[in-house]
Amino acid sequence: MSCSGCSSNAGGSTGGCNRMDVYDWLGNIPLSDSDNICRVIEVSFNNGSRKDFFRNTTPHFFIKGDMVSVEGVSGFDTGEVCLSGELVRLQLKKKGVEENDPGIKRVLRKASDRDLDLMKQNKLREQEALIRARSIARQLKLEMKLSIVEIQADGKKATFYYTADGRVDFRELIKIYASEFKVKVEMKQIGARQEAAKVGGIGSCGRELCCSTWITNFKSVTTVAARYQNLSINQTKLSGQCGRLKCCLNYELDTYLDALQGFPDNADILETAKGNALLIKKDIFRNLMWYTLPDSTKHYPLSIETVRRIKEMNIKGVRPETLEAEELVSRKPKEVEPDFVDVVGQISLRSLEKADRKKRFNKHRDQKDQREQRGQNPPQQQQQRSPKTITPRNGGGNNAKPGPRGNSNNSK
Repeated sequence: MSCSGCSSNAGGSTGGCNRMDVYDWLGNIPLSDSDNICRVIEVSFNNGSRKDFFRNTTPHFFIKGDMVSVEGVSGFDTGEVCLSGELVRLQLKKKGVEENDPGIKRVLRKASDRDLDLMKQNKLREQEALIRARSIARQLKLEMKLSIVEIQADGKKATFYYTADGRVDFRELIKIYASEFKVKVEMKQIGARQEAAKVGGIGSCGRELCCSTWITNFKSVTTVAARYQNLSINQTKLSGQCGRLKCCLNYELDTYLDALQGFPDNADILETAKGNALLIKKDIFRNLMWYTLPDSTKHYPLSIETVRRIKEMNIKGVRPETLEAEELVSRKPKEVEPDFVDVVGQISLRSLEKADRKKRFNKHRDQKDQREQRGQNPPQQQQQRSPKTITPRNGGGNNAKPGPRGNSNNSK
């Protein structure tokens, strides 16, 4: 199954990218020597926010996705197997951990239904414990911020992750926490980036945070990376959810550094007859350098060859009269206009009026047909009928003259 987040070939068991999803590219390799199988597995907790190695002393062979119960502090903890087999040896070498290290804890058993139910009950307590723990820390007026509370699966230990600018004396705080939550308390200080990785969220790019999905080690990010990429030094746009500079500023930094090697050095100032031209920016994608002259607001884009030529002239003591701006060629291909006019979907007001008149005419015709079927004459037909001649009662013949309204005059 491909990952819906990045469309990679890794098996995304959650339908998205997170650090729990690991593609075991050595899983299909047959092992001829069963005694040389790696007995160490990697287990993740809290959706991959914490991982650790455990030695499998059971007769079972665990694969990715299996829930196991491992040794904890004065009890057991439950997690999900994220890596097993030969690939774990490469991870051990990367982390600098020996495979035969006696400090690696053991896998107790495959997680039973009781273990899973107990883990779910204790996980439901974490949010309430976090709210209560923050209230206690505020009452003691400690300069710290509690981020996450992680309770062990058996409920015998709780780890409180916090961030602080300096050292915090929480000896009194641990005693209160132990008596309040009836657990063994462990305090861990983390940085702002680690806090964002554990909390998670959506970045400005519209995807999940890199620190909460695949980044495991955080490299230092400085504003120099933004300057090399011609980005405005705006802390609001360059800062991530953690309040620090975004990790993605380092992604394309090497490409920009390679491209900048083709630009001439010591070309910040060009001497001309009208004064010194100052460099304001470099367009890496077009290989252009933009200059401006004193007492002028016009910008002059110059190619790299032109800048080198002017720099050689300045070395010889020659100053050009002025800067000639290069002709900017749009990199966007010009759209070719079609030879015919596409009128599909076009509509005008006259066509609407014509359709409206036709609709009223059809409606009037239908009403007329209905009246004729009922035996009723329309008023227009009554007005167009010829007037009737009324014969007088005195027996007047055809010589009687009609009146002004078509009635014959009665003799008196």
